[in-house]
Amino acid sequence: MRPVLAVLLLAVLLLAVTACSGQAPSPGPSAGSTGPAATATAAPSASAPATATPAEQGRLRFAKIGEFDKPVAFAVREGDDRLYVAEQTGRLRTSAGDTVIDLSREVSSGNEQGLLGVAFHPSGRWVYLDWTDAQGDTHVTEWAYDGSRATARRDVLTQEQPFANHNGGQLAFGPDGHLYIALGDGGGAGDPQGNGQKLGTLLGKILRIDPRGDPYTIPEDNPFAGRKGAKGEIWAYGLRNPWRFAFDRESGDLWIGDVGQNEWEEVDHQPAGSKGGENYGWSLREGKERFHGGEGGDLTEPVIVYPLGEDGNCSVIAGPVYRGTKIPWLRGRFVYGDFCAGWIRAAPVDAPDEAAEAGEVEQLSSFGEGHDGELYALSLQGPLYRIEPA
Repeated sequence: MRPVLAVLLLAVLLLAVTACSGQAPSPGPSAGSTGPAATATAAPSASAPATATPAEQGRLRFAKIGEFDKPVAFAVREGDDRLYVAEQTGRLRTSAGDTVIDLSREVSSGNEQGLLGVAFHPSGRWVYLDWTDAQGDTHVTEWAYDGSRATARRDVLTQEQPFANHNGGQLAFGPDGHLYIALGDGGGAGDPQGNGQKLGTLLGKILRIDPRGDPYTIPEDNPFAGRKGAKGEIWAYGLRNPWRFAFDRESGDLWIGDVGQNEWEEVDHQPAGSKGGENYGWSLREGKERFHGGEGGDLTEPVIVYPLGEDGNCSVIAGPVYRGTKIPWLRGRFVYGDFCAGWIRAAPVDAPDEAAEAGEVEQLSSFGEGHDGELYALSLQGPLYRIEPA
């Protein structure tokens, strides 16, 4: 990771949930690194005024509704009104204050490690956590859950991690009912093992599995299922540190925030009709630019890029496409932000390069979407915010 970020990270008690760059650790997503939990740069506060936006776009307000210990991921459960928040330090907690699962004695505590992701099975009967163990390796673990007790723990998938950073961590069930899992390239500056472009490893990929197998099942229509030398779990590849991704609940499109190395942060887009197999370019390319002279064939271009380091930018945090009803002007816009700079932008889905700033959250680590399509924002500093019209 970048040296400057490293200094900032130390100043912030080594919190790094971002997607660090090849030189400095980043937050659960981290600055130029892997996810948002990295540094405590001086980002604007959640209530600070934002830059001017187009007349047709409004402002967003962030109402604090809870306080957690380094919150990095959010989920809701079928038939359950509570909100579920994953704390990087190892606990899954509810908005009612209950602790559902406590891994605090098992997770590793590096700036891009810990409890990183949570998702509930569409039925609500099982909960899945993505976390790194004492050795720094990734686990996707399942518990049976009845709304009060989590039991019958079992590991669904494990992945050795060669370095401490770029762990990804996002979990989400897609419209097809399968579990999608984000894994970074394994860490180190510049993808030293070339994992982003290797189909023989799960690192640097988004995976697609049925977690209710033994220990899981690979869907037969996965793009590389049955191909010799390729991992059948792979759904998309060429990713550096896809800290957060989200499915559009209306269209089914997939939006991926991939944290950059030295120059560019990017957002990738996969249409709902895709059969998978997209190559998003890392480490042949960073953003839309060739990386270290890399060349590749059929690469999928990012739909949003912005410069890393400019005005404090460090780690992209992808959110959902807003499909709620309380903020009419926001409907149909993709929401994303930056961990260090603190800004939040909204982009029309049919013109993602026309994003405009709509508000700020200091140390933004993740977004959440309620059953009703309304949005939430998490700050690594502790607050859980409900997003409202200003």
